[in-house]
Amino acid sequence: MMTPKELLLETLKRDGKPDRLIRQYEPFVPIMNDPLQKYTRGNRKRGMTSVDKWGTQILFPEDAPGPMPHVTDENKVCPDITCWRDTVKVPDLVANCSEGWEECQASAAAVDHDQYLTMGFMGTGIFEQCHYLMGFEDTLVNLLLEPDDMHDLVDAIAEYRFQYAKLLVDNLKPDVILSHDDWGAKDSLFMKPDVWREYFKEHYKRIYGYMKEHGVIVMHHADSFCEPIVEDMVEIGVDIWQGVLPQNDIPKLQKQLDGRMALMGGLEASVVDRADSTEEEIRADVRRACDAYAPGGHFIPCITYGLKGTIFPHSDPIIDDEIARYNKEHYGIG
Repeated sequence: MMTPKELLLETLKRDGKPDRLIRQYEPFVPIMNDPLQKYTRGNRKRGMTSVDKWGTQILFPEDAPGPMPHVTDENKVCPDITCWRDTVKVPDLVANCSEGWEECQASAAAVDHDQYLTMGFMGTGIFEQCHYLMGFEDTLVNLLLEPDDMHDLVDAIAEYRFQYAKLLVDNLKPDVILSHDDWGAKDSLFMKPDVWREYFKEHYKRIYGYMKEHGVIVMHHADSFCEPIVEDMVEIGVDIWQGVLPQNDIPKLQKQLDGRMALMGGLEASVVDRADSTEEEIRADVRRACDAYAPGGHFIPCITYGLKGTIFPHSDPIIDDEIARYNKEHYGIG
């Protein structure tokens, strides 16, 4: 029986032969106590409102999977993209996060590296940071109507993002980095593919290229419809697309990708993660995903959220148990 680490590495090989399906985040040990996390997200607490280092108001309701920006006409950091340098102050990560890595390094060293992979975390991607500063509507309009200033702002955010990745890679040396940026809704991208390519593709190729040069597995979270740019995701270096929604044609993507990128997700959160989700409903949706996507290979059944766990605690153990039942039935291993 493969260890969780071996199982993940085998799942990522184009010709790999994993001996069962991975149970969600089973192979990964998130290291969440690094200086970057503490500096950029340390004041985010469930049930509280906070302000981040960029000046954006952050809401974190009790019943939400994670913190979200609350941008209004009155509080937006960047009310006018043509004057963004006057209002947007990019946090200095090098000045504030170059020291104090001993705690997270100790956490990583304590992991059983024969069994598991250490995972660094990078929330709030380049596109997300844009709408954190000015809201969705202004972001999408400005991408089209104010390309010069938007390119300059995106360039500044991307450099910040690169420095984040470099500090994380150089100091934590994780096996995997989970990097967030949601590029679409449930059934479409937020923008035309060519607009995404113009603004974001090369920046991500640089960021993820640095990770891969240092032997880091790139896991990109986007619980979105990303079919139109799936080849681009491979090109920028994504090894695992985490959060793939079932609204994407996953079997078609598996054939198209042919093992060049693993797909992690496939569960319908609105079914499996409600206060009143029944065990029968949860098991049925997990079984649907396993039956539909496991035959195509390079698939990890998982909740589509960008970190381990469900909002309603009763759901997650049932998801894991149903995957284990599937494994027992199909591979003889629970």
